[in-house]
This record gives sequence, C-alpha cells and structure tokens, in this order.
Amino acid sequence: MMDLKALKSTLEQLETERGVPKEKIIETIEDALAAAYKKDYGKKGQIVRAKFNLKTGTTEFFQIKIVLDETMVKPETEEGEEGATDELEVSQNTEEGEIKKIRFNPERHIMLDEARKIKKDVKPEEEMVFSLETKEDYGRIAAQTGKQVIIQRIREAERASIYDEFKDKEGEVASGIIQRIEGGNIFLDLGRATAVLPREEQVWGERYRIGERIKALIFLVEQAPRGINIYLSRSHPRFLTKLFEMEVPEITSGAIEIKSTAREAGSRSKIAVMSNKEEIDPVGSCVGQKGVRVGTVISELGGEKIDIMEWSDDAETFIANALSPAKVIEVEIKQKGKSAIVTVEEDQVSLAIGKRGQNVRLAAKLTGWKLDIRSRSGESIAQATEKGKVTGKGVEPSR
Repeated sequence: MMDLKALKSTLEQLETERGVPKEKIIETIEDALAAAYKKDYGKKGQIVRAKFNLKTGTTEFFQIKIVLDETMVKPETEEGEEGATDELEVSQNTEEGEIKKIRFNPERHIMLDEARKIKKDVKPEEEMVFSLETKEDYGRIAAQTGKQVIIQRIREAERASIYDEFKDKEGEVASGIIQRIEGGNIFLDLGRATAVLPREEQVWGERYRIGERIKALIFLVEQAPRGINIYLSRSHPRFLTKLFEMEVPEITSGAIEIKSTAREAGSRSKIAVMSNKEEIDPVGSCVGQKGVRVGTVISELGGEKIDIMEWSDDAETFIANALSPAKVIEVEIKQKGKSAIVTVEEDQVSLAIGKRGQNVRLAAKLTGWKLDIRSRSGESIAQATEKGKVTGKGVEPSR
C-alpha cells in the first residue's frame, strides 16, 4: 500500500519553501490516485475520483455517474462507427432548444428513473457518487503510477505558482545574482526562479561578473513548454522610472509624478516630473539633498547622466525645459504635424543639439514633438523627430 502518511510531512515543506498551496498538492495526489486506480481496476468510460484524508493518510475511491433522461440518449440504431467515444454525438433542434444526444454507457451514466430510486429530487446532468472498494492488492503498481503522476503534477503546480508570483511582478525591479553568462545573455538567480537578461536589454558599456548582484526590470514573464521564461532589462526606460520610485518617497506617495521619460541607456536620460502639491519642489525632491537621491540612481546605472526637469502642460514651456541645459529664447508651436521651431542664441546651439544630436533627440522623445533648432539669425541647425531621428548641419550620427 502506498505510504500516504509519508507525504504529510512534505506538504508543509512544499508550501513553505516552494509556495505551492497545500490544497493544490492534495488535489494532485487525489487525481494521481484516481488515475492509478482506474488504470488497474477501472472500465472504459468510467469516471473515478479519490478522496485523500490528510489526517489519517487513507484514501476513499468513488465512481461518478451522470444522470440522463430519455431525450438525452442516442438510440442504439443511431450507433456510429465502431470505436466511437462516449462524448456528445449529435444535436437535435426542438421547440425548447438544442438537445445534446449522448451514447449511453452504464459505467459512466445512469438513467433518470433509476437515479430517482436512490435520490428522489435528482435532475438530468447531475452527478451521482457511488463508493468503490479499496483493493487489497492496490500496491506496488498503483503506488509507482501514483508517485510518478504526483511528482509531475507537483512540478506543474510549482511552475504555476512561480508564474503567478513573477507575472504579478512584471514591470517591477528585481535583484538577483549572476549565475552564468552564455552567448552574451546573462542568467540571474532570483531565488525561486532563474531569469535571463538578454544581450539587447543590457546597457552598452556595462561589464557583468559571475557572482555579482545586480538589479533589473522584469519586463516579460511567459509560460513555455519546459517551464517559465522570465526576461529582464536594464536598458528599458521604465527601469529608470522604477529606480526613482525606490529612491524618492514622494513619488511612491503620489506627491510627485514622473510624467515622461526618454533614455539612451548607458549614456544619458531625461525625465520630466510634476508636483501634485504646491509646497513640494518636484525637481529638488528627485535630486535630493546634495544630490544624494539622483546620485544613487546614477550609481546603479553605471554613471549614466540624468537630466531632471519640471513637466508643464504648456507645450512651449515644456519644450524649453526639455532642452536643458541649453537656454531657449523662443518656442514657436505649429499644431499641424505637432512640430515646434526653437530659437536659441548662437553660443547655445551646441548645448541645444548636444553631442551627436543627443540632447535634442532626447528632448523630442521626452516631449513627443518634432523640434527644429534655429539660431537667432533664423538659420535651421538641426531637426529631431519624436522617434529620435536627428538631421542637420554638423550633427554626427549616433552610435
């Protein structure tokens, strides 16, 4: 006889260490035992269920029969091809709607008149439960079958538990230890699961070492035939946003809101912030006393430069702020095509454009406006789209 009592001591451990609910494991055991019993002693079409008693370690077996009335049974003269299953076969349209026709199987079904001899108020399609005897020789073969199914189902339950846990964390920051590096992909141990930081989601110029603990954004969790795939990113703009949320309590409380982010990972980023309380300075709060808050984020990002500016629902003001540190003379808005002509002093042109056009490119991404940078003389120097494409005199291509 399978020693079910031996399983009792592992249930708490599985629930505590692997996060698999005890009830789900018990359901798994019951399904496995029912499958093993049916394999050894069941008949074709029979529905067998098991009830495992956790306190005593004993198991009861039951046969389930579905109640049918005459209108639901397919006549024997309508028997289909040999080998047909007991599933629904045909449909018959009547004034009362569609009636499902089922091939009657005494191991699976019971007629309504017979069922009412046992339970007077039973209705069609209701399930009736009949006890089955526990065989004395229900031993080695059933135990082995049950054990194999139990192990398989517990793994499935554990995978489902891991998937639910990390799916809920999608869009959040996780901390993990680098296990291995293969083909440029970084594999991190997150505790209950291993996640991958793909090459394309890494920060340009960063170097990673096995055994090092790093943070990354969980940007995608998906189920796969062989388990759970968890993908991480250190280059995603949301990673920057989440790092500021972790460092600035006012963002978590809702007093300050990050309205927009533009990022070229490993090089430079811009974020636009807004205060929901007049007494709170959004930029100052994100910078922190002596720059400690923004400094922590910059350190986590390996020295990536971060420009923090105040968001405004006035497009002219927001665009001027976004081009910081350049000082803007005038912003002319053209609603058609959502573009703007930005005029700066001659000595501010290089600051407005930035190295390889980076400053104006990030400003266009941040604001969502096409920007045309011009000198006071009216000469067009550079144009940037909201998708980050920059053209113009002296603009070097970005790397």
